[in-house]
Order: sequence, then structure tokens, then C-alpha cells
Amino acid sequence: MINKNIFDTVLNSKDIHERLKYLWSYQYRLSAEVLVPYLKKYKVFGKTMSVIEIGCGEGGVLTGFVEAGAEKALGTDIDEGRLNIGRKIAVKLKQNIDFLYHNITKDEPIEKWENKADLVLLRDVIEHLDNTELSLKNIKKFLKPGGFLFVTFPPYYTPFGGHQHILKTGWGKIPYIHFLPNFVFHRLISSGHPYDIDEIKRLQSIRLTPKKFIRAAKEAGFTVIHNDFYLLRPVFKMKYGLPTIKLTGLSFIPFVKSFFSLEAAYILKNEIY
Repeated sequence: MINKNIFDTVLNSKDIHERLKYLWSYQYRLSAEVLVPYLKKYKVFGKTMSVIEIGCGEGGVLTGFVEAGAEKALGTDIDEGRLNIGRKIAVKLKQNIDFLYHNITKDEPIEKWENKADLVLLRDVIEHLDNTELSLKNIKKFLKPGGFLFVTFPPYYTPFGGHQHILKTGWGKIPYIHFLPNFVFHRLISSGHPYDIDEIKRLQSIRLTPKKFIRAAKEAGFTVIHNDFYLLRPVFKMKYGLPTIKLTGLSFIPFVKSFFSLEAAYILKNEIY
């Protein structure tokens, strides 16, 4: 559950832009109401643990884990502006969270965090990383032997797996539009911001699916200990007031998780060797 004092401290701040407050607030709610209870249920998170979030944004998720008892926390991102907001909020809340610029695919591991994390969080990031296996191997360097990695991503061939929604145009609201031939799809997305268009094309080259992810995870030395697939994602409750709907019971049917799940969620364990 959310801590109202923490929530109000941030939302009532006069020196943080309203848009950034919104981003932090749904991150924190997702953490406190969904992720912490979920990972406690599967005995992946507990008090005194060290937690890292890769692609942490404003740090709202880490706020929830620290409030729930995490002893050490690190947030990394490639957006220095968002990291600065995270730092400002952590100071306001008197929470001990480190925020560091780091590219998990290209940069060397952060030395003081090597083999130190009990849990690494990777929410909606893995599908953006050009080399899935290499990124997972680099994440593994942060984890203690037997530590856990929690990953979520929208599989590429699902309704909005092409990330066309980031364009914020009429075409971006149409599901499965990324199934169209390239000459049609690229024409339809051409009215978006150049940065977003480039990112959509990059994801098109990666095309991360559950099958590809599992193969890369095994090659990187992880064991899958649990997974869930969602028709309506948990974060939709925070963003749109929608209920969470799982597809896990139907995920044995290959096309269900590959074409209909808006979120694939995996708990991985760092194999000991």
C-alpha cells in the first residue's frame, strides 16, 4: 500500500513539474500496490535486500521498494534529466537511493555494485536494447549468486508491441499497424517526432518475442522461475483505472502470449556456478 505522507510530499512539491509528478506517482503506486506484493509472494524480495532498477526514470518504483524495507537502492538511466528529478525526490523523502547514468549494453559495470544486488528490476526496457543476450549478461554482473531479475516487456507482435503509441498521432492508436509492409508502416508513422520514428524503427529491427527472450536469458545463465502474461497490464490501473487481466492460463497456446499479451513478466534466477 502507498504511504500517504510520501505520496503527498511529492505531489505537493512546488519545484517539480506536474508532468514529472504524474510519472513519479504512477511508478510509486505500481511499486507499492503491485510489484512489492507480487515479488514478496514469490519470495524474490524482502527487507534488507539491495535493489537495482535499470531504466528507473524518476525513481518512483525504487521509492516503493525502499519504503518496503530495501536496505540499498540504485537507479540507472540514460536520461540525466530524469535522474536529476529522482535525486531531488529522494532528498525530499530522505531516502537513500543512488541515481547514476549508465547504459547497460555499452558501459562497464558499476564497480561498487558488482555482485551486490539481491534483485534487479528491468521494466519495459529490454525490448529497447539492441543486444538482448549481452544486456542480460551485463545485468548478471550486478547480481549476487542466486539473486533475482524481474523483467517486463510488451512482446513485439502484440497489439502495440511496435510502440506506435509513442507517436501520439491518430495512426499510433491503431493496434497491429506494425504488421503492415514497411513501405506502408513507415509512411503512416512519418508524421511523428523524428526521435520517436527512429526508436520505432529500431524496435522493429529487434522484434523481441517471449521465445527470443527465453533463449537469450538461458544463454546468459538465468533460470526462469515464474512468468505471467497480461491482456490488460497492472500499470493500466494507475494510468487509466482499468482492471488487470491475466492471460497466463491460456499462455500454453503459443499465439496467445505472442500476439495478445500486452505485457510479458518474468522472474529469473541467477544460476550459481
